Amino acid sequence: MKVLNKIRSFSGGVHPNEYKYLTENLAFETMPSPKQIILPLSQHIGKSAKALVTKKDLVKTGSLVAVEEGFVSAPIHSSISGTVKLIENEANVSGFPKEAIVIDLTEENDIKKFPALDPKTIKAEEIRERVKVAGIVGQGGAAFPTFIKLTPPKDKVIDHVILNGCECEPYLTRDYRLMIENPVKVLTGLSLIMKALNVSKGAIGIEDNKPEAIKKLSTAALVFPNISIEVVQTKYPQGAEKILIKAILNREVPPGKLPLDVGVVIQNIGTAVAICDAVVEGMPLIHAPLTVSGLGINNPKNLIVPIGTQLRDVLEYCGGVNENVVKIVVGGPMMGVTQYDFSAPIMKATSGILVLTKEEVNEHQETPCLKCGKCIEACPLGLVPTKLARYSQLDKLEEAEALDITVCMECGTCAYTCPANIPLVQWIRLGKQKVLKMQREINIG
Repeated sequence: MKVLNKIRSFSGGVHPNEYKYLTENLAFETMPSPKQIILPLSQHIGKSAKALVTKKDLVKTGSLVAVEEGFVSAPIHSSISGTVKLIENEANVSGFPKEAIVIDLTEENDIKKFPALDPKTIKAEEIRERVKVAGIVGQGGAAFPTFIKLTPPKDKVIDHVILNGCECEPYLTRDYRLMIENPVKVLTGLSLIMKALNVSKGAIGIEDNKPEAIKKLSTAALVFPNISIEVVQTKYPQGAEKILIKAILNREVPPGKLPLDVGVVIQNIGTAVAICDAVVEGMPLIHAPLTVSGLGINNPKNLIVPIGTQLRDVLEYCGGVNENVVKIVVGGPMMGVTQYDFSAPIMKATSGILVLTKEEVNEHQETPCLKCGKCIEACPLGLVPTKLARYSQLDKLEEAEALDITVCMECGTCAYTCPANIPLVQWIRLGKQKVLKMQREINIG
């Protein structure tokens, strides 16, 4: 095991106010089961799962209630014991209503688990299968079915696994607390990922504003000789896959390519813990560790929440909101989604709920572009956000494509730095979707 001193980071990026002090010293609490959960059938990238249950069916905690449909999909398990009330479109934290299973709590039972497996003797194919049946998806936000990342194409040679422990978005301290409270689980999860991929080298990238997590993991890693703790500069978006690979391994992922094209698989801290729990304890993915923070919530917390719990129930458990609230966001403040319906449920990859006041939200009026170039300086991928946003507004899709709009990872640094308050990332996101649609139509044609 080795620990590096701070290594170089990347050009661009920003340093927003962190606000992590609100929850960084608060240990996880386990939220009691709510009276009702809503389980969207789409909690992952790919095809929605297919419901196995019907109205009035009885289910137990941990019961399989929906199976994967197609290769890029993931099963879903109930996080409570109860009765299926209905299956229909319900509010969703994405902002778009989606088909979901609604379950009313009836009684508490023991959790229905898988048989526990020994991480020392388990085989690679057994790890992949357990990850698949447990319904584990990436906890970094994209919610990509994890077993697929553990099954790369045969022509891709993977030699390194990196866990993203940067947690560079403001407010969020979920991953930090997982590293502080469960360092052995984090390392065991990483070692299982490495075993599944037949990789001998693993690393955990942590920003240098987390000395306690670095210390805990460094101590625990003494018995994991093939895993290094890599300290990187604190800067947003340090935790982005391509950025982290460059910082730790000095490998550049070409535009349009994936980490596996340069021999790397990236996973999140929460994903590693979920894999450890699935293998060692036989737990399906039925709880979401998350941060509830912001100056507008009365009692900020780090919580273990049953998946499917409605936002309003989580906010109530945290003492409710105060009168200064102007916005509630699911996820981080840079890439999260503003909420309008608080019956929307917590999902597998939900990392946080932010209750923000006027003090924390930029509500300044948009003005014409100042041609200052700050967004270009800040972009970690070297794009030209002003032109991309303008091409999007004008529907000049070919021009936007030529300037690599599809490469944008929508981190929001451009919008954050813009003194004219232009919603650059929103325009770019819209243009990116249009360009991708155009490309699909061309390929089909």
